[in-house]
Amino acid sequence: MDSQQPVANTQLTPEETKKPPLKWIIIFLIIAVLTAIVYLLIFQFKINLLQLNKPVVPASPAPETILNTTIDKKETVLTKFTSEADFKSYLSEGNNRSTSGAYFGSSVLENRIRAVPGANIGAVMETQSLPQAGGGAPERVSETNVQVKGIDEPDILKTDGKSLFFSSENQYYPAPAVRIMGNTSVIPPYELPQGRLKIINSLPADKMAVLGNIEKNGQMLLVKDILVVFTDRAIFGFDVKDPASPKEIWKIDLDSQSQLTTARLFQDKIYLITQTGINSSRPCPLTPLTSGQTPLSINCAEIYHPSTIIPADVTYTASIINPGDGKVEKFTSVVGSSGSTIIYMSNKAIYISYTYEIDQIKLMYGFFNEKGKDLISAEVLKKLAELQNLDISNQAKLTELMVILERFYSSLDENERLKMQNEMTNRMKDYSKEHLREFEKTGIAKIGLDDIKITATGVVPGRLLNQFSLDEHNGYLRVATTVGGGVFNSSDSANDIYTLDNNLNISGSVLNLGKGERVYSARFLGDKGYIVTFKQTDPFYVLDLSNPKSPQVKGELKIPGYSSYLHPLSPNRILGVGKEGSQVKLSLFDVTVAESPAEIDKYILDEYWSEALSTHHAFLQDGKHKVLFIPGNKGGYIISYEGDKFVLKKAISETMAKRAVYINDYLYIVGEDKIVVVDEKTWEIAGTLTF
Repeated sequence: MDSQQPVANTQLTPEETKKPPLKWIIIFLIIAVLTAIVYLLIFQFKINLLQLNKPVVPASPAPETILNTTIDKKETVLTKFTSEADFKSYLSEGNNRSTSGAYFGSSVLENRIRAVPGANIGAVMETQSLPQAGGGAPERVSETNVQVKGIDEPDILKTDGKSLFFSSENQYYPAPAVRIMGNTSVIPPYELPQGRLKIINSLPADKMAVLGNIEKNGQMLLVKDILVVFTDRAIFGFDVKDPASPKEIWKIDLDSQSQLTTARLFQDKIYLITQTGINSSRPCPLTPLTSGQTPLSINCAEIYHPSTIIPADVTYTASIINPGDGKVEKFTSVVGSSGSTIIYMSNKAIYISYTYEIDQIKLMYGFFNEKGKDLISAEVLKKLAELQNLDISNQAKLTELMVILERFYSSLDENERLKMQNEMTNRMKDYSKEHLREFEKTGIAKIGLDDIKITATGVVPGRLLNQFSLDEHNGYLRVATTVGGGVFNSSDSANDIYTLDNNLNISGSVLNLGKGERVYSARFLGDKGYIVTFKQTDPFYVLDLSNPKSPQVKGELKIPGYSSYLHPLSPNRILGVGKEGSQVKLSLFDVTVAESPAEIDKYILDEYWSEALSTHHAFLQDGKHKVLFIPGNKGGYIISYEGDKFVLKKAISETMAKRAVYINDYLYIVGEDKIVVVDEKTWEIAGTLTF
């Protein structure tokens, strides 16, 4: 470090080293208080069941005010590396930022194929129209429950109306006995999971049978007569024209450092997202996958990175795959973090989000400059300002920050130290409230579907919950975020809605929904938006998004519990799937009058958990018969919502229910060990198949 820089010497005087140990304890506590505010950026939203917070919805500032005070568009610019040396330099700087910087993703998806579409365009797609040729084609077949009409998502169950393709997650095979204390058969043979994909004829319902098996296990997409199977290490294409004899026609191998993130099927093309671990000694070129014998090689100059230095450890690659031959048609890559990723795809673009934090040095300087000038000397404030611009690593800056503050603290007497401790604790709470939207932000990269190139970047305050936090409609992207929620005061959180134009600039906003709470679910449907926040009660908000430049809250409803999944049963009826206390709860919301939404019915299941709480693929609605399917730990449930009343039509306890589909007027409840078919005209069991 340049000796001319006005940074304090790290050497302590002999007098200072003789200070009593208590001094060091106090110093440590002060530094801990200073740095603890950074953890406002971590997802710390503990449900406080002893306090009831009343949501406040004040008037929102103009979007340009938010942009000017909290958003620096330069932070979101994505550029390409110029060389391998440029990539290595970027990695080196990013790795020095162990507690600040940015990362792609958010806490919702893990490293497996998950449904991450983001929003609904028009009505939810329930039924697949099938040709009537051949005499045996069914009239009515359900599809995987998705959010974006016309964009399919991988799942463990697919059907073409004649065959069911089910990838069981818990098939078994016998394992050897365990040898204990010299005895070979103390414990009998047990079972370990092994994947196998079953192909089952579905019609007639009372004559179901397993037609064939595929020795693979994973989520699937069905493209006409081609079944695409996503396993942990590879992607397979099978010709299933003859379901009894599936044939592997292509294979994509993933690099040893690569794994799947998610995939989509749109207009007979597969949009694939993978992530590849970065080798710091040779970060590029990288080869995330190999199609057949052809590796996809990506050079350094083809990889994007945020202009803000981030602690990158993976490279995300979006690519178009031809389902007919498994060949890669187009691709683009951008560096990020392996923590998690949120990806949303509309019928026009793929959106990849990344969250980044404010720099700690900037944070500390901002606090003292605004709230604590009287707590420190002018010389210390000047050193903090100069420290921001030093050309050293972030970790080195943090070390210098501690030295500067420690030396100043040592110059105070005991009374001044005690006062400083108390003043900083209270003032930091005030500072965090006033700068709620500056500590953590989410950047968004927009990738066009035709050429798979980045077309725009944007940023909003806060962090996203999951894929439902994003939605594109009429050229605008709607985003639901949670801001704040720090360790100083758990009520310092709020929830915002932003509308972004085609260039991802903020156009409008609604701020401060559910003060002291966080977003638990979101659903955008055309010109309407529905948001659930939670801490003890479930505030259900109805938004009018018809004017993207001036979105508004129209109505609010408070009820016990929460909804973690929202589903439109009809234009004016929204279903909420969540929990009340320790049990699964279904809520039926009447949103006919946006200003006064009402919970017109609810049903409590004797279940602690349902897979529908974590993945919308587990949910099914049959609009013709006005029933819905919900899986639980104890069984599967068919519930009528006709006449705005929940009525349990059938409970199936005979199988570990996972999914359901309807074919004609038969509802197939598919479990790990069995399929049970229910006749929707009589609600009697019409057929079973045990695996």
